[in-house]
Amino acid sequence: MSGSDLTIREVASRSDLNRFVALPWRIYKDDPCWVPPLKAEVKEFLNPRKHPFYDHGAAITLLALRGQTPVGRILVSDDPRYNEQYETNLGCFGMFECLDDTEAAHALLDAGARWLRARGRASMMGPIDYSFNYPVGLLIDGFDTPPRIMMNHHRPYYAALIESWGLSKLKDLYAWWFVDPNNMVQRWRRLAGWLAERGQVTVRPFRKKNFDVEIQRCKEVYDKGLRSTWGIVRLTDAEFRYFARRLERIGIAEQILLAEADGKAVGFSVTVPDLNEAIRPLNGRLFPFGFLRLMYRVPRIKTARMMVLVVLEEYRRRGVAELLILNTLDYGKNVIGYTGAELGWTVEDNHPISRTVEGVGGRRYKTYRIYEKSLLDPVEPPGDNPQAAT
Repeated sequence: MSGSDLTIREVASRSDLNRFVALPWRIYKDDPCWVPPLKAEVKEFLNPRKHPFYDHGAAITLLALRGQTPVGRILVSDDPRYNEQYETNLGCFGMFECLDDTEAAHALLDAGARWLRARGRASMMGPIDYSFNYPVGLLIDGFDTPPRIMMNHHRPYYAALIESWGLSKLKDLYAWWFVDPNNMVQRWRRLAGWLAERGQVTVRPFRKKNFDVEIQRCKEVYDKGLRSTWGIVRLTDAEFRYFARRLERIGIAEQILLAEADGKAVGFSVTVPDLNEAIRPLNGRLFPFGFLRLMYRVPRIKTARMMVLVVLEEYRRRGVAELLILNTLDYGKNVIGYTGAELGWTVEDNHPISRTVEGVGGRRYKTYRIYEKSLLDPVEPPGDNPQAAT
């Protein structure tokens, strides 16, 4: 493709936002595993007035066009909280989508790099939508199954596009799949009882009537339990409540579990129905009839995703994680009727959690890759190449 008709520009109008949101429909039109997101939700996610990330961070959305036709997009973000927590100096790119067009992909990444360098950042990491608390990672295997709620899906050629720009592997993240073809949950019930007695831990559902108190207990465990987990940045109170309110709308109390020892919260897990199952036939639209179709389909969802599994460090290796998983699987299969569930994601070098997940029946079925590139070497002046407005 000739570069003469390629432009990169910041999304600054409603029409450009609509094109930014709609681009994946062109890229994945023949991909049977892709799940069209709800367009209204994508726009809310990008809205600085509605998303709590913008209370402390900054971001820019960029669109690549050939003539007037969108061919690529990217979100570039700067999170001072991440850099403070990890003593780094980096920014992130995410929401990357592009036709198999190397020039367009490089131009998008160049523009993002210039924006980050102008903010004093020395490297770029991604794909990460704002931070590790949101969708992250480039799918590099597992293209033959649909993505679960808040997980990415990509074309196989994406890795070559971004690696040819100079991004290299930083870390892999794993997603795990649980099925129970041999009724293992029934046989594990005795194990669950033994683990609870051994660890002197009880597991109970989230108490929605004490929402604020329960949320605060979960946040304390989250902040302490994940502080040694690579990449995770502590959520602000506003972000934690943002997640909690969204999960409250779709979550089932018996699938949001707290583990307690002597009345103290020592771990919790959050498993939600895979809403992607319900929204997939809507083709991105809630109105005029999509909302009714969604309400009809939600109770019929047959798969789930365990989004959060956190245990305080001093209570690990006492069976707490296993208890949370086993209780989740038991209720999901034998009460709700789920036929499968995902746990994702875990970090490739977190071997204890990998052994735990495998020990209770998890099978690794997808890999997502995080890339990084130094920005210390100056980005070439744009010359005749397009440059995003900043």
